[in-house]
Amino acid sequence: MPEQRNALTELVKAHVGAGRRMSTRELAAVAVDPDTGWSPSKSLAAKIIGDQGYDVTPQLVGALAIGLGLDRAIVAAAAHLQVIGYTEVELASGAPAVLLRIIGEDADGPTDKAQAVAERWEAEK
Repeated sequence: MPEQRNALTELVKAHVGAGRRMSTRELAAVAVDPDTGWSPSKSLAAKIIGDQGYDVTPQLVGALAIGLGLDRAIVAAAAHLQVIGYTEVELASGAPAVLLRIIGEDADGPTDKAQAVAERWEAEK
């Protein structure tokens, strides 16, 4: 059964908004898709962190990768997890596993899956 969560929203929330490293206005100013030149508006950035529903497109993924200073594969993994989901095996390595490390922390500490991945990586050292 694929696991789904609002991973792209969580990823953006980790970097943008009150008390974070940038505002929605700052994100909109720096987030430009390198392939098309498209950039999300300040209001779209606010919708994303407000989890108000938005369309996930390749241009949005590219722009957010630039704006957040993350590898495009990580942002694409977040989009994939949010829209399609991943199986447990797919979450074990590569960009999906890195994504879980980035968004795995919540107010109560790491999620169970993120903790399990971190423990497995520690054991493999």
